Amino acid sequence: MTKDVQVELASGTPKPIARLAGFFATAIVFSLTYLALPALAGPPFITDDPEPAEYRHHEFYVATQQVKTVDGKAGTAPHVEYNYGVAPDVHLHIIVPYAFNSPEGGAHQRGYGDTELGVKYRFAQETETSPMVGTFPILLLPNGDENKGLGNGHSQLFLPLWVQKRWGKWQSYGGGGYWIDHAPGAKNHWFYGWQVQKDISEHLTLGGEIFHSTEQLAGEGSSTGFNLGGSYNLDEHNHLLFSAGEGLTNAKATNKFSSYAAYQWTW
Repeated sequence: MTKDVQVELASGTPKPIARLAGFFATAIVFSLTYLALPALAGPPFITDDPEPAEYRHHEFYVATQQVKTVDGKAGTAPHVEYNYGVAPDVHLHIIVPYAFNSPEGGAHQRGYGDTELGVKYRFAQETETSPMVGTFPILLLPNGDENKGLGNGHSQLFLPLWVQKRWGKWQSYGGGGYWIDHAPGAKNHWFYGWQVQKDISEHLTLGGEIFHSTEQLAGEGSSTGFNLGGSYNLDEHNHLLFSAGEGLTNAKATNKFSSYAAYQWTW
């Protein structure tokens, strides 16, 4: 509980009411910090692409993601992601997170977060003149403890459309979609993002993204941010992914600094 809340409640409020008010004040701080965490999407970026894992192939990640706002810091340490090419042009997706939340003036919390499930479907292949196109609906299950800032408290659904095109060593992808979120204080909102990257060598790829979200919390306002990052291929099956960035607008409330790092194993 913050000192301001403690001082106010100590001024004669009956103890049961004070404890109840203090609980809700703390829960609100936790929830605001958690809701500021960008949704996990296309490693190592928030913007995703339409390209699924190859048929009968696997992608396994051990990763950590965090974001800092004026209300504190939240993220995963770590989360595990797994994608499987269940059919040509289709992969199944799951993220199992161990979440943390450190609100300003509050206690550090750790525990299981919200499970992410998804299905990526590519319905148009890339050609010399046209981009690859696909969709990747994502469902977030409210498994995390919302009172500790480890979960949203309600399920969330993301309905996007993604496109991608390559020109030699350059590649670009992006698009956007609509988030449906009925958590208290949360708003359904739009997300848009675009990424550009270049193969520096057979091992190293570097790139950056810019993204925008309409208002996610009542009274918070919209936000725009960026990330710079890339990947390093140790060999055919082992890869390192990384990115970091910050908000360009409304950064204090949504993204003073964010980062992502992962080990990826493909087979």
